Amino acid sequence: MTEPFVAQLRTRGDTIELASPGGPAITVRVEMPEVWDAVRVHASPDERVVNVKLRALERLYPGSELHDDAYVLKLNGWEVLDESASLAAAGAVDGSIFLVTNRKRRPVR
Repeated sequence: MTEPFVAQLRTRGDTIELASPGGPAITVRVEMPEVWDAVRVHASPDERVVNVKLRALERLYPGSELHDDAYVLKLNGWEVLDESASLAAAGAVDGSIFLVTNRKRRPVR
């Protein structure tokens, strides 16, 4: 099986591993426009969306206050409203791209 396109793109650091060895897994990309960077996450389709969001924030925005309600996670341009759902239930497939951003957007100067 070939890697998805998102696995070939530049990301910060190593891949975040959330999948158990030998089990089913998908690779997703999580981008954060505030830092102009992204991370790659290798996770089980049953992994909760909130875990992916928090692990990505830890890597992309270290030292920040990680409050669930302060950041929004989007997939295909739409906010993932139930972050306790699994990646598969949220609609993520191998190669999906998530966007995590501050809920209260600030203008760039």
